[in-house]
Amino acid sequence: MIADWYFDFVSPFSYLQCERLQAHAATMRPHPVVFAAILDANGQKGPAEIAAKRVFSYRFVVWRAKSLGIPLKFPHAHPFNPIALLRLAIACDCRLDAITEIFRFVWRDGRLPDLPIEWAELVDCLGVPDAAARIADAGVKAALRRETDDAIARGVFGVPTLAIGSELFWGVDATDMALQYARAGGRYDDAEYARVGDLPAAPKQRPVSELRADEEPGLHDVREHEDARRLLAQHPSRRRAVIQGAERRHRVVVDLVRPRPAGRPRGAHAA
Repeated sequence: MIADWYFDFVSPFSYLQCERLQAHAATMRPHPVVFAAILDANGQKGPAEIAAKRVFSYRFVVWRAKSLGIPLKFPHAHPFNPIALLRLAIACDCRLDAITEIFRFVWRDGRLPDLPIEWAELVDCLGVPDAAARIADAGVKAALRRETDDAIARGVFGVPTLAIGSELFWGVDATDMALQYARAGGRYDDAEYARVGDLPAAPKQRPVSELRADEEPGLHDVREHEDARRLLAQHPSRRRAVIQGAERRHRVVVDLVRPRPAGRPRGAHAA
């Protein structure tokens, strides 16, 4: 089966997947896309925009490259503007050999085309002597926008992504999963895949502070102990709160119980 491969040269994980896909070149259809535009379309921040995630992501990709046996060297700055490189890939007709050469220039050799001599060496290796004019061409610019828009319309939310039919496989760690899916003819071999894909989300519950005094009792998640204390202060004679403890992510479960009816022994419960 043919897989559509969405990537951006700013992504070191896209580079790792590029190396892993070399043996499957005949079944890959490359699509250079602007990762930043995909993030914006989904209301997401990039990994490098969150300080702790940036450090972890860089260290993790170094570890992952070592575990895969793929040489990797970060360029002198990251993130960088990949637009010229993405347009260059389109000017090279999105050939996998040209895309691989660009990835290796950045992520194997640790170089960026931000100096004229670096750019000249890269385009010479690619055999594109008129590269500056090519990447400034309106048709090339429009093609990159179209590739990005098409990816967003397909539901792509990150790079690298392999799309096989209607299925999206995100990240270099999903490479084997995607290849197995393709080998199976675009099918999963276990009904559990379909079941988890259709799982509904649990209903959201309102914070305790938003409950009216006459509402039915129930279990409600609250973020702060103060919500429970405020409720107790407001309705000391009608309800009691039992703080059961932070069971998950330090959240508090409060059990709101109606007052015990007159005449019912303490500890007795309705049938």
